[in-house]
Order: sequence, then structure tokens, then C-alpha cells
Amino acid sequence: MTYLVNQPADFVDESIDGFVAANRALVRRVPGGVVRATRTPPGQVAVVIGGGSGHYPAFAGLVGQGLAHGAAMGNVFASPSAQQIYAVAKAAASDSGVLLSFGNYAGDVLNFGIAEERLKAEGIACRCFAVTDDICSGPADKASERRGIAGDLTVFRAAALAAAEGKSLDEVYQFASHANDRTRSFGVAFSGCTLPGAKQPLFTVPEGRMGVGMGIHGEQGIEEVDMPSASDLADMLVDRLLDERPDGAASPRVGVMLNGLGSVKYEELFVLYKRVSERLEAAGLTLVQPEVGELVTSFEMAGVSLTLFWLDEALEKAWTAPATTPAYCRGGVALEGEPRDDADLAAAHEEETPPASADSRSDAAGMLAVIEAIQARIEAEAEGLGQLDAISGDGDHGIGMDTGARAALAAARRAVEKGCGAGTVLMRAGDAWANEAGGTSGALWGLGLRSMGARIGDDDSVAAPAVAAGVADATDAIMRLGGAEMGDKTMLDSMKPFADTLADEVQSGTHLRAAWRRAAEASQHAAEATADLAPKKGRAKNHSDKSVGHPDPGAISFAMIVAAVADTLESLHEDAA
Repeated sequence: MTYLVNQPADFVDESIDGFVAANRALVRRVPGGVVRATRTPPGQVAVVIGGGSGHYPAFAGLVGQGLAHGAAMGNVFASPSAQQIYAVAKAAASDSGVLLSFGNYAGDVLNFGIAEERLKAEGIACRCFAVTDDICSGPADKASERRGIAGDLTVFRAAALAAAEGKSLDEVYQFASHANDRTRSFGVAFSGCTLPGAKQPLFTVPEGRMGVGMGIHGEQGIEEVDMPSASDLADMLVDRLLDERPDGAASPRVGVMLNGLGSVKYEELFVLYKRVSERLEAAGLTLVQPEVGELVTSFEMAGVSLTLFWLDEALEKAWTAPATTPAYCRGGVALEGEPRDDADLAAAHEEETPPASADSRSDAAGMLAVIEAIQARIEAEAEGLGQLDAISGDGDHGIGMDTGARAALAAARRAVEKGCGAGTVLMRAGDAWANEAGGTSGALWGLGLRSMGARIGDDDSVAAPAVAAGVADATDAIMRLGGAEMGDKTMLDSMKPFADTLADEVQSGTHLRAAWRRAAEASQHAAEATADLAPKKGRAKNHSDKSVGHPDPGAISFAMIVAAVADTLESLHEDAA
């Protein structure tokens, strides 16, 4: 249970602020996360990590000398937005680029990927690396699809050592990949956790039973068994991991992590570890610097995970290297780099007003009217979207869309008041949507609006060809970074028909109002047709039997929004007449 928090809206920001206040010798606050209290030295790659909140000490607690240079934190169990990641990376970066590393979750992959592109566009070298240590989340022949859990730490430690040694960005990436290839984790859960402000746990496990392979957000496991004894559980954890010994791991030396997920405390972990260590040593392994404690948690979830890190000489050096962070201290390491100036950090993220033509500033008012219509339609339909999402997902699509649309509208209003052009209004709205909504849908809508804004720009009047090209850009970006294809039962299934129809109509000379309306109708038909599809992406793919017969909520919300925009375009035309 969460006892001290009844209003979850400001929970993450207040938690980060309190964390920084308690650890100012080691970290500083930046929008979206934290960075080291000292600047990254010239010639050193910055290692920036991140993910959802609710997993402390991951991720903020792992920022400091010998480990990460910065961490971006999203809402509870939700990816940080691309803007948050970008802000943290900008603050952490030196002249040698940034490695972004995170668990392999759809929202994280998307948002970190968007941030990577933004950083590269500004001339900052950047690469992304997703950790995939959880053996329960995918078969061995599809290891790249597995998610990252407590094994994140081994990869972060390897990347940090390579960076501290002055390795290039590519070399840091390769060493992180090597560590990931040698890391395997396996976890179980006895009960779920309760999110801040919620009255019920996120999931439950029947009394006397144990979920095997459940994820740290309550993702579906591979089986459910009777509650074992500590000795039997240790045998299960060890046996499953020894069966997955990595190819090429010839050395008998292994790093070991026994991780508590929140409610299984240290005394119980030590009881379990006694048998774990006996079994590993009986298998001929040498245990190097064992870690027993809370390394990646899930609020008060009752559960544990075991991680084996199969070492070679280079990886053992990384595993045993000193580190000093708020939550992870091994050996002694002096602070390096110049102290940061908080005023410089704040100034670096102040929004400027880009120059814009008079025509573009005039069209910005129309963009604001469009976003007002989007927000109004989403607010009216949020409950129904949530109910649709609950059939095969977690039921938060309506809430997330409503939160994102409200934030986008507020940002668009501020941009218009400051005299920004039409393109900047859309880009600011997109960034705010992604920032506040979180999750995959927030990232997709943020990416889409930003892509459209970049195409429309602030120099010329908004014309039909630019709008159609902007929609095509947004669709292409979402396909590239989101990884979805037509037929996967996602938002793309209604977006691509919309983009293609709009492009065809505009190219044939149809006025934008009529072209948009016809494209919106095509989108609606495509969204309804997703009812016949089985999902192939996201959490819904684990409940495909429930999903078939019901349309995808992302596809439906997209069609709903473009229909609202069609109404607004016609209304604006009538007002002008």
C-alpha cells in the first residue's frame, strides 16, 4: 500500500525533488530527471539511463561517479517522454556523445529513440541500447524481444566503466552489448503492488500461489505454481538460469544479484541466498561480489529475481569497479569534473520564441482551434476509450489521451500568446502531449504533432501540400520508431489509410477541407476493421483472444480525432465566409 500519497498527479516530481534534496552532494535536478553534481569531463561519453518511476533505486539512485551520468524518469511504470530524455541527455552530454540505456519496453524504445534523433539533429552523437535480460519474457531464439529487469545494472556498470576509460561511443555501446549478452535474470511474484492514489493493487496472485516470470509492472508471467519453500524457490531460480548459460561463457566466474521487488526484505533474501549460493557453488561456479538487496523494485510488490552475470576479465573489472551513487556504493571513487551551476541548468531549458512570418503567426490561431477541438473530443470520449482499452490492455488509454490533449492545448495557447508560428505551435503541443501523457500513445501523438510542425514550419502560410506532407512525415516517423506495421492492430492501422487518402486527394487538387474529410472517413472505416485483427504489439498481444472482435483503442481514438479536426476545418471556413 502507499500510505502517504493520495494525490498522484505531482507524486513523481515531488519524489525526485525530495531525492535531490537528500543527495545534493551527488546529483542535481534537471527537467525530467537528474544528472551528476559534476559536469561530464571532456572526452567522456555520458551514460544516461531511465524508465518509469516506482523502481527505486533504479533509476535515479544509480546516478553518480562510476555509474550513470544522468537518469530520466517517467510517471509511475511509464516511460519518460522524449522531451525528458532529451533534456537530461543535453545536460549530461560532453563533447563525446551520449549512450541512452533502458529496459526493452515499447514506450521506452520509442521515446528514447525519438530523443536520440533529436540529439543527433543537433550534432550530439548518440546511440540507444535496450537491456534484454529477462528470460521469461521471450524464447532464447528471440532474445532481442526480451524485457530488461534487474540485469539493467550489469549493463549500466559496463557502459559506465567503458565511458570512464575514455572509450568512444561505439566502443561503449559494444561493451554494453557484451554485458547484456552475458546477463540472465529470472523472477517470481507473490503479490502485486498498489500505485499512488489507487485503492486496489495493480494485480493479485491467489493465496498460496506464486506467479512465475511476471514482469515488474505486473506483466503476464509464464505460469502459476503453488508457493514453494525458500529452498525449492532457490532451486527453481538457479535451475532456470543455468539452463540459459550464454554461448561463449567459458569462465566459471559469475556476478550474482538476488533482488527484492519491494516487500521481500533483507532477512528473507539472505535465507533464500544461502541456498542459491550453495547450488551455484555445487555447479562449479565462483561467485564474484554477490549483491543481495533491493536493486530494481516495483513499489511494494512481493517478489524476487535472480540475475547471473557471466564474467570474463573485462566484465569482471566492470562488475567490481568502484562506484558512488545515492543507492549503490562499492569501494571509493572521488568526484571528478567541475561542479554544476544550477542556474546554468535552468537557463539551458528556457523556451525561446523562434522567428515567424506574419502569415504563419496568423495561421497559428487556426492550429490552436484545431487542438482545442481535439481536446474537447477526447475529453468527451475518454471514458469509452478507457473501457475499450480495458478489454485487452490496462484501461488507461482514455486517461492518457485526455491528459496529453489537455497539456497540448495549454502549451499551444502559451505558444500563440508568445507570437510563435504555426509550426512551433504544433511542435510545442506535441512535446507537451508526450511529456504529460506518458506511455506509448503519448509518445506517438507527440512524435506525430512534432513531425507535422517541423514540416509546416514558421515561414509560410499553411497550405494543403505541406499539411499532407506533414501527415506523411508523422506516419513515417511512427512506423520507423514505433516498429508497428499495417495489420498489427495499432493506431497505425487507421493512420496510414488517412495519410494515404489525404495525400491522394490533395495531389488531385481537392481542397484541404474536403480532402481531410474524405481521409477521416477512410480512417474511420479502417479503425472499425481492426476488430477483426489479432494484436501483434504491446501488452494486448498477450490477450489476443480477448481483443479479437473489438477495435483497437488507438486506432479508434486516431479516427475520432481526425474527424473532430474535419469539423473544425469546416467551421473555420464558414466563419471566414
